[in-house]
Amino acid sequence: MNPGVSTGIVFHTNEVTMSVLPPERGRALLLLVLSQLPGVGPTRTNAIIDRLGNDETLLDADSRTLLDVPGIGGKLAGEIAALLGSAEWRRRSFKVANEQLDLAERLHAIVLTIQDPRYPPLLREIYDPPPLLFVRGCPEALSFPSVAVVGTRKASSYGKQATELFCRDLVLGGYAIVSGLAYGIDMTAHRSAVDNGGVTVAVLGCGVDTIYTDPAGRLWPKMVERGAIVSEEWIGCDPAPGNFPRRNRLISGLATGTLIVESDIRGGSMITAASAIEQNREVFAVPGSIFSRNSRGTNRLIQQCQAKPVQSADDIFAELHPSGALDRRQSRQEIPFPGALEQEEALILDTLDQETLHIDLIAEKSGLPVDTLLVRLFELEMKGIVAQEPGQMFRIARKWTA
Repeated sequence: MNPGVSTGIVFHTNEVTMSVLPPERGRALLLLVLSQLPGVGPTRTNAIIDRLGNDETLLDADSRTLLDVPGIGGKLAGEIAALLGSAEWRRRSFKVANEQLDLAERLHAIVLTIQDPRYPPLLREIYDPPPLLFVRGCPEALSFPSVAVVGTRKASSYGKQATELFCRDLVLGGYAIVSGLAYGIDMTAHRSAVDNGGVTVAVLGCGVDTIYTDPAGRLWPKMVERGAIVSEEWIGCDPAPGNFPRRNRLISGLATGTLIVESDIRGGSMITAASAIEQNREVFAVPGSIFSRNSRGTNRLIQQCQAKPVQSADDIFAELHPSGALDRRQSRQEIPFPGALEQEEALILDTLDQETLHIDLIAEKSGLPVDTLLVRLFELEMKGIVAQEPGQMFRIARKWTA
């Protein structure tokens, strides 16, 4: 056999025969088959391929061989061996697995196996990493330095404002934003990352074809241009409640730290926080009003010393990089903008640099009259390069390159 390829399976009426497939498709195919075995989840699947390898020879494993796999007892070993030894079960299972791979191709999605060098290293470290991931967008985005930002679906204006502020500064500090693309805090986090020229990764509790929170496509197409939408659930899988606790461990598992903005005592965000603690990752929480239900969970995490209270992204930088904050100018990814800037616009950007300044101070530093500034700042806002904050404060929204 050619060492540069892996083997896959094609089907005839009464027999299963081998044919040559690209290596990654062959590995994905076998993992999709293994995931159809009853009683075999991510941990056992990983144990099987660690012990037996991820090629077609594992299909010939008998119950005695399977007993050597950690976590598989005698009864389960016998059941697995019986299914793997059934030509009919193999035929059906490989047919379904091939259909998944074909669906992924139609979506321009990648099926990323745990053996792929592009598999995110932080996720590989958790107790039960998914053997494969469906990825729409850039698989490399899964390995960027990142912070997970999650919270309630019923976000208050305070929660949304805090999320926008933290995500903006985290993006400017060189971090990607990981969240769950749910309504409320999650959606605000993704949008803030995109608006500020950053990378963001959405982890779904359903198939990557079912983006039910953004059916009109106002946000997610922008996300996949530089980031990714990812799930371990099969394409076509509905957002069932039982999927979301599994999804939450991936959100925290992809990130160096997790920020909880608003959450009641019970909810998905608290599950994500618990996952992050179990994974030995940093947990941060935005303090809130003692009278708000949305802050009961975050305040409880702080009270029980399970999360560090933070008031700005600098507090997160200090924990994740205690030896010194990232060089924001170097780490921030630049986004090209088509077209040249006017000389006055370039002068304004040089004046703002990485600061947020009042219009009067911009006028003083640049030497431009206020009426000219108002026109130029408006034009820069329309280009998405400058953003205005309350009180006639202005900042650079995204880096401009010629």
